[in-house]
Amino acid sequence: MATSKLGGELHQQRGTAENYGLDAERYDRTRPRYPDGLVDRIVRSCPGHELLNVGAGTGIEARQFQAAGCTVTGVEPDARMAEFARAHGTEIEIARFEEWDAADRRFDGIISGQAWHWVDPEVGAAKAASVLRPSGRFAAFWNVAEPPAEVREAFRKIYVEVVPDALATRAYSMPTPPPISSSPLLTKTIDGIRKVGGFGEPEQWQFEWEYVYSKDEWLDQLPTQGDHGQFEPEKLERVLTEVGAAIDAMGGSFDMKYTAVAVTATRPAS
Repeated sequence: MATSKLGGELHQQRGTAENYGLDAERYDRTRPRYPDGLVDRIVRSCPGHELLNVGAGTGIEARQFQAAGCTVTGVEPDARMAEFARAHGTEIEIARFEEWDAADRRFDGIISGQAWHWVDPEVGAAKAASVLRPSGRFAAFWNVAEPPAEVREAFRKIYVEVVPDALATRAYSMPTPPPISSSPLLTKTIDGIRKVGGFGEPEQWQFEWEYVYSKDEWLDQLPTQGDHGQFEPEKLERVLTEVGAAIDAMGGSFDMKYTAVAVTATRPAS
């Protein structure tokens, strides 16, 4: 399911995000990582290696940036996700970013993977500008998934039948995937940056990659996606059973195309 297809004021619908912590270990185990090219470009574009990770979750991207030589401080509102991240080597402060106390600290970069849509785009952009050093880099990024047409159609039929009002149903039912560059996730982030000032003109960076999912891998990840955690148990079980059967009919696996897309901007040098 392409994350870019989720519209609406998501920062006002945090109940969905708060379900992710119900099984933090599964979330961390199954959620896709980010391509090395994205991590490297962000690191090289920052004036130093002290980073703030907004919506750090279980520490997926934090660990990638730590491996690239950065020091990462995370801000995460879900105590369950934060506990997992701490246990795996990431310093986490529990708060919503809009309410987080920076205590006069400044950072060389702010990163946010698969999370900035839960932040008020204008309040968040203003807060980000206030805690970045001169020439500091802001980068919010998402993995946008695009399954093959036959996979999309097979999954669409299942979701329409079982959970017609789900986010995945709406996504799979769109006749033509919109351009990634026009995604509401990106446009709201860009608009927020432009409205508050304090940054140069925002840019979009894209990195394409692919992953072959086995049936077991895809079914393991599904409960962590979108609003799946809010499905009635019997409906979730039916989705898992029928999606598994559909993947079996495809030969037991399928190739998912991903685009890692970032909205990024820098503070002025002085």
